Amino acid sequence: MSTINTKEPKLIIGLTGGFGTGKTTAAGFFKALGAKVIDADKIAHDLIGPARALSSRAKRGIYRESVYKRIISVFGETILDKNSAIDRGKLSEIVFSNQELLKRLNSIVHPWIIKIIQEEIAKSPSRLIVVDAPLLIESGLNKITGVLIVVKASRDKQIERIQKKFSLSKRSILRRIKCQAPLRDKLRLADFVIDNNGTAEKTKRQVKEIMRRLLWKS
Repeated sequence: MSTINTKEPKLIIGLTGGFGTGKTTAAGFFKALGAKVIDADKIAHDLIGPARALSSRAKRGIYRESVYKRIISVFGETILDKNSAIDRGKLSEIVFSNQELLKRLNSIVHPWIIKIIQEEIAKSPSRLIVVDAPLLIESGLNKITGVLIVVKASRDKQIERIQKKFSLSKRSILRRIKCQAPLRDKLRLADFVIDNNGTAEKTKRQVKEIMRRLLWKS
């Protein structure tokens, strides 16, 4: 389906959920149906990852340099790999074991992520834009969205999906889940909820229905 592109005001949708609930799957369905999807995780990885990942993003490279320097000033050079790039695995081990250090990392990275997302929204010709962010509410990104969609799944489903995707122990998974705002709190704020406990096809049908309702209302 072609990208939705009209002269009408943009509709900014916030898409979030818990670790392993399957919001990336839902985001993929929104994209397939014509929405512009901005992936906050991808932006974060660009900012923290190797400089070569930013070869086609000169402006974002300037942002990365600032983020890099501040992270090193807080966490030291022990988090660097042999190429002097930030080793996200080492950094994750540190911050997911210490809530205060996680807050400090987020305070460094989140303002830049928000800045880049706002820039991408401004330059996008799409009328319907989905901001896919696991910490949408925690970072305050929900303040720039007009609609909040939360993807939910049972704790067992979360653990099952994460273990298939990452080589993490159950203990590590639970620790990371607890670092996010409780899913029940996000659900209370939601305009729409996507139940992702079932098949991909069921999730797709829910996304299509939400798209239909949003476009009909607007």
